[in-house]
Amino acid sequence: MVHKNKSHAHTTPAINEVHLRRLTTDEALIKLDRYLNDAFMAGLYQVSIIHGKGTGTLRQAVREQLAKHPLVKSYRPAVYGEGGAGVTIVELAQR
Repeated sequence: MVHKNKSHAHTTPAINEVHLRRLTTDEALIKLDRYLNDAFMAGLYQVSIIHGKGTGTLRQAVREQLAKHPLVKSYRPAVYGEGGAGVTIVELAQR
């Protein structure tokens, strides 16, 4: 008989990245906003937004959203080893 620990059933661990690939722009921006709020509340300092390379449409929409988001202190394209053109690194405002 296997006993599963159900104490974690309703908690989501704060992870330092969110995957937006394969979502529509509208879906991705909703998920991004929710994620940034959750990351801020969890006290994260820096997070990675994984939007993929593709045509660049999603990357552009994500960065436009980041530019005006009140919880974002700064953001930058990821460098080699962080995900390159498919990732944006975000520094969150501190409480």
